[in-house]
Amino acid sequence: MKYLTIILFCFISYSNYGQKVIVLGIAQDGGFPHIGCQNECLKAHRNSNNARYITSLALIDPASKKWWMFEATPDMDKQLQYFRDLTDGEYPYLPEGIFVTHAHIGHYTGLMFLGKEAFGAQSMKVYALPKMIDFLKTNGPWSQLVELGNIELISLTQDQAIDINEHISAQAFTVPHRDEFSETAGFKVLTRNKGFLFIPDIDKWFKWDRNIVEMVSSTDIDYAFLDATFYDAGELPNRPMNEVPHPFVSETMAIFDGESDYLKRKIHFIHLNHTNPLLFDKRKRSEILKKGYKIAEQGTTYD
Repeated sequence: MKYLTIILFCFISYSNYGQKVIVLGIAQDGGFPHIGCQNECLKAHRNSNNARYITSLALIDPASKKWWMFEATPDMDKQLQYFRDLTDGEYPYLPEGIFVTHAHIGHYTGLMFLGKEAFGAQSMKVYALPKMIDFLKTNGPWSQLVELGNIELISLTQDQAIDINEHISAQAFTVPHRDEFSETAGFKVLTRNKGFLFIPDIDKWFKWDRNIVEMVSSTDIDYAFLDATFYDAGELPNRPMNEVPHPFVSETMAIFDGESDYLKRKIHFIHLNHTNPLLFDKRKRSEILKKGYKIAEQGTTYD
């Protein structure tokens, strides 16, 4: 009985202290409800239970009581409190650092809340690839955050992993996207017990010089949060879809449909536009789940 108690204690301790990811938002850059949107957005306006924050992840390390945020969204002020509520205030209000993928509004503009007009943060670490770093340095109001020491910019090297603590490494890689102001990054995060892939934005899988099936198949990846901005073609009736290219959910499934159920279960669709039926259509959601794929759920912990 003594040895059984020790084994159980070790198991409970390990499970409690393994690193985890919490989804803080799943919507595209404009959020849900979305500006100017009627139809399904009205339900979200009238009932906040139907609303969803813009795509962001929290990476937590229970052993050190530290956490990191992926994407600084326009909802960041709300997401910081949301994180605090989800974790019962066990972690600092601000993360140890913020990883930013690129210079589109849903991914970096939340940094404004760290400035003197709002929180007045001190040396918040912001990790990004070089062009994104230069964009923040040379364009106001973000440059003021740098000058006043609200943020500390840390330039990442493509495909080179960095250790953010003794248990966690993060590696940035580039993906093809509308890179008007910066390159676009995806992230591979490895913890002591799990591996996460985060690609919230990419133009099309076939434009990439890498194979998404091989990346998801990697034995060190347990969860792949993939761009699901649009479900299929024709979703924007008043706007050419080629102006905002993304891999349709239907296209991603076509790539993976011949793969094993185990591989499909790794995929968690994220970054959903307000027009995407996976946000509000129970039938469509059920179809995806029956095919073996997952849909990222706001507030869910992945460990």
